[in-house]
Amino acid sequence: MPEEVLFKAEQDQDRAEIAALLRRVADNLDDGDAITLKAGSESVTLEPPARPTFEVKAEREGPADGPGELSIEFELEWDEDDGGAGSGGRLEIE
Repeated sequence: MPEEVLFKAEQDQDRAEIAALLRRVADNLDDGDAITLKAGSESVTLEPPARPTFEVKAEREGPADGPGELSIEFELEWDEDDGGAGSGGRLEIE
């Protein structure tokens, strides 16, 4: 199935700014509210179901014999028509 990017934003921010954005997402999830992403004139509003799939991925990109770029990706995923379900072991973040 082809992927359609509904919204994308990327910029350098300090850790406190990133934490505030993640906190806002967490608060909206706790409250059962929609999540609206905005950057400039672009925006999208999504309504995660009660049980979306939550994926966390840590990656290193670059040459095998040298320094690369590290990333942590957080993703919520669900089917548009049925709400979503997850499987696997329980995730913990310390």
